[in-house]
Amino acid sequence: MTDKACRECHRISHGSACPKCKTATLSDDFTGLVIIFDLKGSAIAHAMKVEEKGRYALRVR
Repeated sequence: MTDKACRECHRISHGSACPKCKTATLSDDFTGLVIIFDLKGSAIAHAMKVEEKGRYALRVR
């Protein structure tokens, strides 16, 4: 199964719907991968406005 990124929140998942925002607007055309472990200590998580740990795409088309 291929990874897909949500066009709304950029979360990367395996299913047919986003586990975070529950939308079905997923794309397999994304670039960049960010894995967030520490929400409070991560400047990238703050800049991306991420509120949950996980894998995120930097750009989703």
